[in-house]
Amino acid sequence: MNRFALHSTRVLTPQGLQEATIVVNGKKIESLTVGRQISEVVIVEDLGNAVIMPGLIDSHVHINEPGRTDWEGFNSATRAAAAGGITTLIDMPLNSSPVTTNVMSLQLKVTAAEKSLHVNCGFYGGVIPTSLSDLPGLLEAGVMGIKAFLTHSGIDDFPNVTEDHLRKALPILKKFGVTLLVHAELDEPHPDQKFLEENPTSYSAYLKSRPKSWEDKAINMLIRLCEEYQTCIHIVHLSSANSIVPLQAAIKKGVPISVETCPHYLVFHAEGIKDKQTQFKCAPPIREKQNNEQLWKAVKERIISFIVTDHSPALPEMKELKSGNFKKAWGGIAGLQFSLPAFWTHARQHGFTIEDMAMLMSFNVAKFLDLTKIKGKLEAGYDADLVVWNPEKEFVVTTDIIQHKHKITPYEGLKLSGVVSRTYVNGSLVFDNGNFNALNKGVVIRRSNR
Repeated sequence: MNRFALHSTRVLTPQGLQEATIVVNGKKIESLTVGRQISEVVIVEDLGNAVIMPGLIDSHVHINEPGRTDWEGFNSATRAAAAGGITTLIDMPLNSSPVTTNVMSLQLKVTAAEKSLHVNCGFYGGVIPTSLSDLPGLLEAGVMGIKAFLTHSGIDDFPNVTEDHLRKALPILKKFGVTLLVHAELDEPHPDQKFLEENPTSYSAYLKSRPKSWEDKAINMLIRLCEEYQTCIHIVHLSSANSIVPLQAAIKKGVPISVETCPHYLVFHAEGIKDKQTQFKCAPPIREKQNNEQLWKAVKERIISFIVTDHSPALPEMKELKSGNFKKAWGGIAGLQFSLPAFWTHARQHGFTIEDMAMLMSFNVAKFLDLTKIKGKLEAGYDADLVVWNPEKEFVVTTDIIQHKHKITPYEGLKLSGVVSRTYVNGSLVFDNGNFNALNKGVVIRRSNR
């Protein structure tokens, strides 16, 4: 079995960042010892002051395979993840074809994934109006949660559900102890929508076309349903800061509701997005700087539980880069590879520490997925999923380093802090200073084998 040891002056131990030595035996951490360990059995590699911490966990990724691998696929997505220090991700049920709304489509996706998983991967199931009877089968098959949309998903074969559908789904999920993840926008006609029709290349017109009220109305409904059914509900990619106060009140009250946001809602702001820059289009939209500062405050106060990417790539022509048409462009941000440096660059400016970042991008996500017995910590017996990185080193995002299938990302051209030098997946050195040292080391994760 593969056995090795790493030493650094900055290892994220359960007691905090300190000098320590990690011994890995096979796929597990054998021991973690404070200070420098000298061993006659295994050579200890000294990594200086590089940070060694648990690999990141991204619970919100759209990989699009099978069926739409021209958008992305498991090979390119999990390479990008490894290059960004992500060791485990969870794939969303839409954008693939068929969508993952029954056991047969789940098995097709698992079969496709197993051929080229460079990091660990679990899967969500989806619920649409016609698939309520398929929920028990998906839950028994070990999906990590169930995803629903309250507005058009962008994919016609994954239509949105209504409150009535949720009322039928929530008791089933409660029986299995599984969380419902919701894209929380309730769209309704409003006067500002005409501006996008008249000005399709205007970002401000696009922003007005999806107002905060859509999110706020949806989240208020979900809080009400969550309290009524006592079934865990998770709000994905929070964008509207108006919903922070009601979410905080519900969480304080003990309602089993949780919320995430994404780096792009924290790093970018509407004032900095120019007309025709459709690489920034996502739903819900990136809002004003003042709104985003309130999101930062909610992250600091742990109202927002964790940070994940909502990586949602598409073909260049679907992003309408030439026309700059926000009305037609695919709404999704490609950012899987750059979530660590993008978040860290701005998080440290907001007073966050490396310990905070590991909590928000690894341990808390593991907790959400009920994986804290094996992931999210550096501790004996845990999976040897590690990221080694330099928080002080800067780099510029250029297309030649992008591992996503398509090189379209709003992070291109940015100078970011935090360079990932190594990523270990299940004890194997997958990514090593820009090169892939080993591939196909990831495994499929199901609720039944956690």
